[in-house]
Amino acid sequence: MNIYVGNLSHDATEQELRQAFEAFGQVKSAKIIMDRETGQPRGFGFVEMPSDDEAKAAIAQMNDKPFKGRTLRVNEGRPREQRPGGDRPPFGGRGRGQRF
Repeated sequence: MNIYVGNLSHDATEQELRQAFEAFGQVKSAKIIMDRETGQPRGFGFVEMPSDDEAKAAIAQMNDKPFKGRTLRVNEGRPREQRPGGDRPPFGGRGRGQRF
């Protein structure tokens, strides 16, 4: 199960996030989302746990709990939405083999 973790402190690390959720079971991955332009944490991340039962226990226990000075918002992650414009060729070109 993919778990959304919001309201993360900007000094939280992926290792600390992983360790917090390992108290409830096996963690497959822990990822803090970074801003593409600034490289700074965006204040949320995702934890993936193979067992749905363990993930549900982690969600129940971690939601609204303090973590590194902030109150976490934890819930089941939703599938990533497709962004519009995903079919564009790279670098704004018109596609391969076409001349300007």
